[in-house]
Amino acid sequence: MPVYLAPWRASPCAFQSSRSEPMPNLASDGVVCAPLQTFTEEETMLKNMVTKFAQERVAPLVQKMDENSKMEDSVIQGLFEQGLMSIELGEEYGGTGASFFSIILVVEELAKVDPAVSLLCELQNTLTNKLFTTYGTEEQKRTYLPRVAKDTIGSFCLSEAGSGSDAFSLKTRAEKRGDYYVINGSKMWISLAEHAGVFFVMANTDPSLGYRGITCFIVDRDTEGLHVGKKEDKLGIRASSTCPVTFENVKVPETNILGQVGQGYKYAIGMLNTGRIGIAAQMLGLAQGCFDHTIPYTKERVQFGKSIFDFQGMQHQIAQVATQLEAARLLTYNAARLAETGRPFIKEASMAKYYAAEVATLTTSKCIEWMGGVGFTKNYPIEKYYRDCKIGTIYEGTSNIQLSTIAKSLAKEY
Repeated sequence: MPVYLAPWRASPCAFQSSRSEPMPNLASDGVVCAPLQTFTEEETMLKNMVTKFAQERVAPLVQKMDENSKMEDSVIQGLFEQGLMSIELGEEYGGTGASFFSIILVVEELAKVDPAVSLLCELQNTLTNKLFTTYGTEEQKRTYLPRVAKDTIGSFCLSEAGSGSDAFSLKTRAEKRGDYYVINGSKMWISLAEHAGVFFVMANTDPSLGYRGITCFIVDRDTEGLHVGKKEDKLGIRASSTCPVTFENVKVPETNILGQVGQGYKYAIGMLNTGRIGIAAQMLGLAQGCFDHTIPYTKERVQFGKSIFDFQGMQHQIAQVATQLEAARLLTYNAARLAETGRPFIKEASMAKYYAAEVATLTTSKCIEWMGGVGFTKNYPIEKYYRDCKIGTIYEGTSNIQLSTIAKSLAKEY
């Protein structure tokens, strides 16, 4: 069978800019301006390990997981075993102790093979783990961090039926009674809820204060009154569950408040700002994976006596998409390096997320056109990338929200 007709296999091809080189030994004194795609030895080793894991452990199951709308237990177990669910966590908690930039590289590599699997990794690292490490008490860290590093998935409960982009108009209420709170309300579009063992629940403790009453609660899955509903039948990222979650007189001890009462809105904003870089990496990897599957086909598919890649009209389209992929990668890597070094990154994160989602939409659409009829069938992964990419313009802040954030930053700068 010709290489270009081998369906659903991990593509060994990747254009040069998506490859990386280890960072040379740099002088500790003096400023060094290394290219954004120059990685440390540890980052390079992790990237290569994840590439191998994705090709060997994830790729054979992608089509099945998409059709069944279910993440295989072996994939989840593999992510934990490889340390990919606790990349930035300290070794004292069972984590890998790697950099934030390493998370971005891992998410990108996983998304090249299955964006649904990359989402699980991305949310665990940029939301669950970061919430605990940033705002958790020492007791909360000792209780939960070893669990989320070993076998427990976290889920972030913010969105509701009436509060999507207007997230802080949420109606879920937490009423204080002695040394505990009682939570009542319902959440929608909750990622990873099907497999989650712990939930971060945003609820208002004092509606009279508006969004300043929003507080974050840590709620274990087996808490009485917490119900995870039927998962949504989605267009894309089908292996990653999205479910409604309801709370009926859920009793949560005061000690399970994450951070301070009334500060939940700040925590949500902070985590989503960082998470947007992760989603940018997901969209980047998705687009790159689709591109890597498609270009070998265009070089081997012969029409009118030559490969379709050799037609100038095709070359110009492919070159344009390759350029936009490179731009999305540089935006994403730059935002990640800024965040990692503690510099302002909110505008850059929104730019990366917005642009990477747009590029993923263009890339996957073009790849289907270049593949022709086979690209339109479910025998090949191209149409799945096309379905998976659409969520990138919606979750963790819609594209319009990103543009508004960018504009606000520009208004301050000028």
